[in-house]
Amino acid sequence: MALVVIGVLNVGWLIMRPTPAADALAAVIAAKPELAVGQSAVEASDCMRCHGVQRKAVGPSFADIASKYAQQADAKEYLARKIREGSVGTWGNVIMPRHPQISEEQSLQMAAWLMAVPRVGASSSSNQ
Repeated sequence: MALVVIGVLNVGWLIMRPTPAADALAAVIAAKPELAVGQSAVEASDCMRCHGVQRKAVGPSFADIASKYAQQADAKEYLARKIREGSVGTWGNVIMPRHPQISEEQSLQMAAWLMAVPRVGASSSSNQ
């Protein structure tokens, strides 16, 4: 019985332990606290249903998006518009739904956070 309890605790620790990606993102937020507003907006919206921070899900990971648009001067504005208006075809045939309930200011905060997501380790392949 004790071994079962130890096994369950070990699995729980493996699932809940901090990851290098979470640590890296926390460091970015600590350096630029204003990004926390965008992170909160992303977490409060339905973004995480389709996007992982470091892993591709239905849509690309936030790290892959940040990497793809890192050199684009208007990336925050471009992504903020994509958040509000939706898109299809940019990352394959998957549709990103519109989010008209999100204000321009809020979408810019979300895009600023997204562009600050660091790529940690080997990110999953994206549909670029």
